[in-house]
Amino acid sequence: MPKTPEQWLEEAAPQKRQGIFKLFLGYAPGVGKTYNMLSEGARRRSRGEDVVIGVVETHGRMAIAELASMLETVPRRQMTYKGAPFEEMDLDAILARKPQVALVDELAHTNIEGSKHRKRYEDVIELLDANIDVLSTMNVQHVESLTPMVQSITGVQVRETVPDWVIQRVNEIVLADLTPEALQKRMSRGDIYPVDRAERALGHFFRPGNLIALRELALQQVARAVDRSLESYLAKEGAELSVGIRERIGVCISSNPAAQYLIARAARMAQRIDAEFSVIYVDVGVDETPENQRTLAQNIRFAENLGAQVIRTEGKSVAEAVAKVVREKRITQVVFGRSAQTGWRKYLYLSAIHRFLRDAPPVDVHIVTQEMK
Repeated sequence: MPKTPEQWLEEAAPQKRQGIFKLFLGYAPGVGKTYNMLSEGARRRSRGEDVVIGVVETHGRMAIAELASMLETVPRRQMTYKGAPFEEMDLDAILARKPQVALVDELAHTNIEGSKHRKRYEDVIELLDANIDVLSTMNVQHVESLTPMVQSITGVQVRETVPDWVIQRVNEIVLADLTPEALQKRMSRGDIYPVDRAERALGHFFRPGNLIALRELALQQVARAVDRSLESYLAKEGAELSVGIRERIGVCISSNPAAQYLIARAARMAQRIDAEFSVIYVDVGVDETPENQRTLAQNIRFAENLGAQVIRTEGKSVAEAVAKVVREKRITQVVFGRSAQTGWRKYLYLSAIHRFLRDAPPVDVHIVTQEMK
């Protein structure tokens, strides 16, 4: 019997040997990772794909529970550990079910002793090897190579980690993003934790500086994944990127806590164009008080956590000192903060910028509005 056109096409089409691994990455609880993962699962199901939930943690959030109820869930495996009952994702049941797509929440989770694998990411790898697409979630602080930096930023030791080779195995990475301000509002309303826990969290892990730095780490992780995809594409197509002069970005800071926004902005700019990143502080003798020294140290520590080279120098004029650093370090782009909006302060600020442009070599200048604290 002759083959139908559909059979010929099926035989001619390249066979997918492994599942596609898509990761929804966030920088803190509550930014929307699980919600986004479930939303995509529902969209795929509406397109006719066979989608199941391997494991989803609702943490009592009604919106998550409602979305999860729209999809088939493979029952969890009942286990006992040290006399107490536990539930874990049933890997063997998912493999036997053979869906096209499996949703697996909290990639960094450590399984209960007696499970098939010690870590949930090992379960995911087995699903991928069985040609099952996987949608998963995790926060950037669980990336193994970043845990020392995260501890330095937040003071919290992250115990559950995912090796970097697993992140490199990801085919698609999506940033589940929310501004720190919006996340804090969600937290204060009790949308993430109960209100009593939320108040404690806002004073510790969810402090603005922590959230800004963690968000930058997540943005950088996604940018690196995009770069890997581009490099893979260029290698496959036999194309090359044009190579130009290496960009070097310098950001000028003071002891003002608002400088952390400047640092974060400059770090993101540097990451986008693969530039060297420096932070410049000029000591003109106005930061001698203990409070200014404390906030200056915090700003410098924040910059170092984002991978900046910190350059400290002294001088009578910030403009002249920065121009000298720009010339010596061959910096190509400079970021200044603007906080003075009116009156004589605005005049002094503009005068300083003009003096810098007069003394500096050819350089791009970015003026970023920063909020006064």
